[in-house]
Amino acid sequence: MYETERKELVEQLKKRGITNQALLDAFLKLERHQFVPDVIKPHAYNDVALPIGYGQTISQPYTVAVMTQALDPKPGQKVLEIGTGSGFQAALLYQMGVRVFTIERNEKLYNRALKIFDRLELKIAARCSDGSLGWEEFSPYDGIIVTAGSPGVPNYLKKQLAINGKMVIPVGDKFTQTLKILTKKSVTEFQTDEIPYFAFVPLIGKEGWNEK
Repeated sequence: MYETERKELVEQLKKRGITNQALLDAFLKLERHQFVPDVIKPHAYNDVALPIGYGQTISQPYTVAVMTQALDPKPGQKVLEIGTGSGFQAALLYQMGVRVFTIERNEKLYNRALKIFDRLELKIAARCSDGSLGWEEFSPYDGIIVTAGSPGVPNYLKKQLAINGKMVIPVGDKFTQTLKILTKKSVTEFQTDEIPYFAFVPLIGKEGWNEK
């Protein structure tokens, strides 16, 4: 189902500069329509963000691809995702052979994602808590990917990143962010690259935006 649409989406991603073959293969295999409400399944392979309820979205495929390509995950690596949402990003990483740990603060979205993971037989570790604090128990992580905009880079997440590990996080105000790609060179030293002009829902939490 939707196989032609998946192929067309992958071709679009290639034209927009996505070159990571493992990532493109994962997009081709993973059924995005499984991660959206029934009423919008016909739009699942459009290159747009889609609403999933509770004020949250499943990110635009191009945005997911840019972030994942920047993270450059390798099979067997341990990656922490902050903001499970629909579960699509976590499933994409799993499809690439990554050991995935994901955190969602909204209990209803968390429970929905668990059901999807179970139905698709994806072995993904998930918890419902404040993602800005990370998941220290299983740290350090080879990669951390944050799928919500933050006012800064949470110190908890910096500490939980392995040396030479990468973190991809949108940082800015509540409306527009710059995608920051941090590579941890030592306990205190980070190399930072940036990709501008992104827009994510806000990261709510102790080290994110305070919930009103």
